[in-house]
Amino acid sequence: MAGAFHACPCCGGAFDGFLKAARRAGSPEWQEPAGVSRRGFLAGSALAGGLMAMPGHVVAEEPPVRLFHGGTILTVDARFSVAEALAIRGNAILAVGTLEEARAAAGPGAEEIDLKGHVVLPGFVEPHAHVIAGSAVDAIMANVGAPYFATAADVLTHLAERVAATPEGDWVLARNYDPALQAGPDALSFEELDKVSATVPVFVMNSSGHLAYANRAAFRAAGIPEDIENPPGAEFVRDDSGALTGVMKNNVAFLQIASAAPQMSRLQPVEALIAMLQGWSRLGLTTVSELSLGSLTQSPEDAQILFAAGASGRLAARVRAYPFYTIGGAAWDAAGVRPGQGDALARIAGYKLVADGSNQGFTGLQREPYVGTDSVGVAYMTPADMAEEAVERAGKGWPLAIHGNGDAGIDTVLDALAAVQASGADMGAVRARIEHCSMLHDDQIARMQDLGVSASMLIGHVYYWGVWMRDRVFGPDRVMHLCRAASVKAAGLSLSLHSDFMVTDPDPLHMIQMAVTRETWAEPGFVLNPSERISVDEAIAAVTREAAWQLGSDHEVGSLEAGKLADLVILEADPRRVPVEKIKDIRVLETWMDGRQVWAA
Repeated sequence: MAGAFHACPCCGGAFDGFLKAARRAGSPEWQEPAGVSRRGFLAGSALAGGLMAMPGHVVAEEPPVRLFHGGTILTVDARFSVAEALAIRGNAILAVGTLEEARAAAGPGAEEIDLKGHVVLPGFVEPHAHVIAGSAVDAIMANVGAPYFATAADVLTHLAERVAATPEGDWVLARNYDPALQAGPDALSFEELDKVSATVPVFVMNSSGHLAYANRAAFRAAGIPEDIENPPGAEFVRDDSGALTGVMKNNVAFLQIASAAPQMSRLQPVEALIAMLQGWSRLGLTTVSELSLGSLTQSPEDAQILFAAGASGRLAARVRAYPFYTIGGAAWDAAGVRPGQGDALARIAGYKLVADGSNQGFTGLQREPYVGTDSVGVAYMTPADMAEEAVERAGKGWPLAIHGNGDAGIDTVLDALAAVQASGADMGAVRARIEHCSMLHDDQIARMQDLGVSASMLIGHVYYWGVWMRDRVFGPDRVMHLCRAASVKAAGLSLSLHSDFMVTDPDPLHMIQMAVTRETWAEPGFVLNPSERISVDEAIAAVTREAAWQLGSDHEVGSLEAGKLADLVILEADPRRVPVEKIKDIRVLETWMDGRQVWAA
């Protein structure tokens, strides 16, 4: 498990310090992706190191033809067809079918690849992650999550050890602390973190991505005074006497601290993105997403990072990006960022809005108060503001991905999409999706049907936080509304599964198992609402074809069909044929992206 850096685990956080350091070189310029600027933002910044020198000319060569056979090929097309063989030429699929058909399409001289009884699937698609900010943060923040440290005391001991090893002037930065999973206090306040160090700044992200903690040294280094005002929709938490505690809610607050860390100005985001996606090839991922474009630099300059990585020729996965609403639609428009911009490797896919926060962090917006409290969570956007921006963006041709965790948050999303529909927008082109879609009622599913809205679920909410949500957040009755995957499928709606990296790890096979079993991490054997389990076939589609559709890439990836791009994964075993509790243990033997092998076990 991993934890989000961004404001909303799904949504974004900005590195203002990194942006300021980058801008010292001069005023940034926007250019089209085919000619990413080497001046302005790219010059004199860490980003410049990520741009690769491109060859002056390319000698045309006949693309290789390869024929895969001798195993099981799950096409994951609309009929979930099973084929004997697959032929590809260069980066495109030539034919899928019988060995005779595929061999005829491949022609003489094709390289034949014996699958040796193994299983081929479309390359896995991660429809909701944060790969640009996440890869940068992953490079500089220690993971202190539950898989590595069982208790808060263990985390604090580790942080103290890192203080001793931290170069003078640097901060101790960590991510993924989670009081829902690690025994100890509900938050890391000044009381705990000042004992770690009274002089070295310490900053810790909660795994939800909606909360963060820092010591007094970090507040001082960032210039945050005791009388700091709360930004709209965010909070510097205070105790009963009105004094700051070191706890912060929402990125608008905590990034005022984090952006002051010196490590932020030394980031190399292009290199970090390329390296991380190369590592993710071992998971079978060939298409990933950035659901808060702009969150790293807090500006449209994130798009330059995206396109520079694409132009490097070293991406091991395609990236589909959604500009983040906090930057402002006008700013994205002025920068020339538009839907569909880019190419098959790096592309702008849609626009991202956010209704609320995190349920496990008690900031998801609810119809009823959380158990034992009078709090109903936090609205990140008012219903009127969300409706206005959704209508405006849809009117300019933007597909929409809108975060909704709590049931009242989902009400806000659906009201906004109803306004989009009433505006006369083509809902098919809007391809609206509710991100996380966590606490879902029957009446909301019916509205989703009427509006043509799909769901993308963070299935780790069930596995990692299901018991916490049952016992501490919602109670045993209300928790039954969590991640209602089977009900969404029964309603005929598109469903994808995602990790919300860095909230959880982007492991598609584990996500399949979570959705099929709905077992929980904290109580092995406990199944949270077994009626919402989905089939293995449905879960496979949710991390391939359905995810590609939600990203607007179903015409090119997500299934193995003639004419689509040659993205595929070879597994040691068939997920449909192993015990469901063993799906996550299936080995990825090879990953192919764009017709080239990018991973081999």
